[in-house]
Amino acid sequence: MSDHDYDLFVIGAGSGGTRAARVSAAHGAKVAVAEEYRVGGTCVIRGCVPKKLLVYGAHFAEDLRDARHFGWDVPDDCAFSWPRLRDNVMKEVDRINQAYTTTLESSGAEIIHQRATVTGPNEVTLADGTKKTAKTILIAVGAHPAVPECPGHEHGITSNEAFHLDAVPRRILIAGAGYIANEFAGIFHQLGSHVILLNRTKEILRGYDLQIRDRLLQISLMKGLEFRFDAAFQGIDKGADGCLTVHMSHHDPVTVDAVMFATGRKPNTYRLGLENAGVELDEHGAIKVDGDNRSTCASIYAVGDVTNRIQLTPIAIREGQAFADNMFGGKNTKLDYDCVPSAVFSHPPIAGVGLTEAQARATLGSVKVYSSDFRPMKNVLAGRDERALYKMVCDGETDRVVGIHMIGPDVPEIIQAAAVAVKAGLTKAQFDATVALHPTMAEELVLLK
Repeated sequence: MSDHDYDLFVIGAGSGGTRAARVSAAHGAKVAVAEEYRVGGTCVIRGCVPKKLLVYGAHFAEDLRDARHFGWDVPDDCAFSWPRLRDNVMKEVDRINQAYTTTLESSGAEIIHQRATVTGPNEVTLADGTKKTAKTILIAVGAHPAVPECPGHEHGITSNEAFHLDAVPRRILIAGAGYIANEFAGIFHQLGSHVILLNRTKEILRGYDLQIRDRLLQISLMKGLEFRFDAAFQGIDKGADGCLTVHMSHHDPVTVDAVMFATGRKPNTYRLGLENAGVELDEHGAIKVDGDNRSTCASIYAVGDVTNRIQLTPIAIREGQAFADNMFGGKNTKLDYDCVPSAVFSHPPIAGVGLTEAQARATLGSVKVYSSDFRPMKNVLAGRDERALYKMVCDGETDRVVGIHMIGPDVPEIIQAAAVAVKAGLTKAQFDATVALHPTMAEELVLLK
């Protein structure tokens, strides 16, 4: 008979935690999962799923304008209902939340709808004071939006609240220049907001290919979005009329109806009690783990955003799967974090996999770059000047494709297949030997010069 209540106790029922719990239970482990909010975590409840649905909804603004060029009579006063979109998105979130819950329950894992904190290497304490013990504890609590410590920060919102607004703000300032900032900038702009992005540096989307992000910046400016670069956030004043005046360095104050913070995400380790078990954190508050997801406490592991390795849902899922298979399934799976594809669901979207041109030149030395700069067929007929840009980065010595980076319609859908090719180490010659599928945008990948 076990000396503990459970073989595994998981704190956090997001993407990584639910996968680890479900697979561990399938391997025969006695599992409990504590979740203080809703099963599904950031991605399902307040992240990628509702965000992508808003992206779809916002894109109809351009599609309806373009429709006239394709023979459709669209009235000038075509109405948009934010409450209808918002509520429909939340209904879909509810559906997926219930599906996650049902799947987890059917796996045999016990769901405890309370906050749990670590009170020892093998012990957790629930919000109601109940103590539970487990041979192994898995931390999968994710991360939360960072909010700058400045006067008036309480008047701002984050991506968490953006899904529940009563109305689309007429004017919104978004602090940040990463993927969340640029995605919501596109959403709000398409839904009719005047958008200003505030960034403390001179560049957007650091880490993405320079030419690709510069193309997004130029298109965004052309559409009417405003940017304030080299601007440190100093504070917010709320007027009697409810408007918000934002103060920043090197620029005049601006008055808007809403301020959104998209300045990064921090691991949810605060007051989790990890110090009670000797679990060490890095300078960002993330749990330090080894290649097996084990923390500095031998009985405590961590997966997903709380480790601050790659904050992507598919990574958390894979880490949860590997943990369960290794711990209870007799496997020895090692995750490969190389060639992980990513996308920015901006307007237009960005996608990439592998090394950027700058990264390749810094690590490989000899590099060849092939590109295609073109107007997608749909944009031509619609009278849009937006141009797509595809780049292929190759090792100059071996011809191996080490990176593909794209901006244009539907590129996130295209990059997934391209990622397989980059991961497999295919060469430019093998791309060239593939017959193009015409007429498509994806055919440019086998026609790059």
